[in-house]
Amino acid sequence: MEQPVELIIEALLFASSKPLSVQEIHRCLPEVPAPEIRERLRVLQAAYEAMKRSFALKEVAGGYQIRTRSDYAPYVLRMLKSSPSRLSRAALETLAIIAYKQPIIRQEIEQFRGVDVGGILRTLLEKDLIRIVGRKNIPGRPLIYGTTKRFLEVFDLKDLDSLPKLKEFKEFGSGDATAVHLPEEERQLETTEKKRTAQTPEEQGLLFPGEREGAPEA
Repeated sequence: MEQPVELIIEALLFASSKPLSVQEIHRCLPEVPAPEIRERLRVLQAAYEAMKRSFALKEVAGGYQIRTRSDYAPYVLRMLKSSPSRLSRAALETLAIIAYKQPIIRQEIEQFRGVDVGGILRTLLEKDLIRIVGRKNIPGRPLIYGTTKRFLEVFDLKDLDSLPKLKEFKEFGSGDATAVHLPEEERQLETTEKKRTAQTPEEQGLLFPGEREGAPEA
């Protein structure tokens, strides 16, 4: 290998538009064992921290991504002449319900919120923050919703077990509208949520095979 492994990994991370998993990096470097790739990633993380760079290597959405630190986000936005996407308080509350209660159907979301959420669900689907994961095996076979990898990227989460407490999530959306930054803009969330007990699809009454995202709701 002509180039240092760490610099090759760094080049891959810079070139990728999404977080790269260890497995994806390993496919590009089959001669380097996965444990060594993980160690090199840790070395890169420590190096960026020590140098106090304007960016950091973050572990999000099941992979690793180089991200601009939040202190520098306004300058990046000024260069791009754009503003952060915004979610209303109602949309954030709906997203929080889905994140913590998934898999969940529309009727259950509306029981929590007390209002119709059809329009909000369409907005969250368009922003790729939620997805349709199947249909529930009850009369009408309603669609089941869950969060996406994009959701983890936007909120800077390693996985769903890294979700903050529900109270903290709601306080995050205390205004009329809340800025939701793109993955390049760091949004640090403290990780204190307890792990949920896993259930089998049969226990949850879910039907996944043959379903497609965006299918009309019964």
